[in-house]
Amino acid sequence: MPSTGADAATIRVAVGVVRDEQGRVLVARRATDRHQGGRWEFPGGKLEAGESVTAALRRELAEELGITVHACIPLIRIAHDYGDRQVILEVREVVDWSGQARGLEGQPLAWQRPDALDPAGFPAANRGIIAALQLPGRYVISADCDEPASWLATLDRVLAAGERLIQFRVRLQGRTRRWLASEALARCRAAGARLLINGDSAMARRLEADGVHLSARELMQLHERPLSTEQWVAASCHDPAELRRAAALGVDFAVLSPVAPTASHPDARPLGWTSFADWVGETPFPVYALGGMRPEDQPVARRQGGQGVAGISGFWR
Repeated sequence: MPSTGADAATIRVAVGVVRDEQGRVLVARRATDRHQGGRWEFPGGKLEAGESVTAALRRELAEELGITVHACIPLIRIAHDYGDRQVILEVREVVDWSGQARGLEGQPLAWQRPDALDPAGFPAANRGIIAALQLPGRYVISADCDEPASWLATLDRVLAAGERLIQFRVRLQGRTRRWLASEALARCRAAGARLLINGDSAMARRLEADGVHLSARELMQLHERPLSTEQWVAASCHDPAELRRAAALGVDFAVLSPVAPTASHPDARPLGWTSFADWVGETPFPVYALGGMRPEDQPVARRQGGQGVAGISGFWR
């Protein structure tokens, strides 16, 4: 990953995610004579000397779109190396704005649903922004399964509560595991939720599940992304080296743990929010906080640059 220090070759950019009343996000097409010309992008621009991210975003969106930003919150921070230049995208979700968005610089505009955004049509650095927009703020990791009917009843309650990202973390073997995964996938699809299979890329491909979740050991052993970009690849990470490996492999998101003390791993030294924020700030994809987390910790994780929180206890219930 590129350095995020005060390097003259590094360009800091304030990027805004602007939504309309239907939940669609605003994108603009870059001029063909610019870097990454012809691709779609989220509006924003370079920070001027001494300018804060919020001030830069307000100025740029007023100049580009003619809208007034009243409030924004951090979404993700992305450092990316294009070879000829390094950029740091300071991405903010605009939660309160007024005016009518227009392409004041002649740029075509479009309102698109987050789930319809295609990373292939955007600059490479925008891939993490799109993932952050398509992922929820909570990632539910299932408990193991002693009795399939009870396990499925819990899944139904989790889905009914509004959870939309589930990890199938079941240690059953053979046909029973395949059947349970298939049944879980059907229920998730019916609820509009995604299901990732823990540690089994072959099963994820065979069932056409939404993706796979790799353990840290699996992550470090792989030399290429195990699934196509049509399926999600997530990974468990515990330090910057594993996060860098995940970035090199092209994962879509990760969990970073343990952030806080946890009863399941009492001997593990917690990272704390400071290290979490520092490490996530160098990572070009969304990261969930794991370990000692509760659903109500989601806003805290967001303030520290994370996508949200993940867990079993307190989530799978």
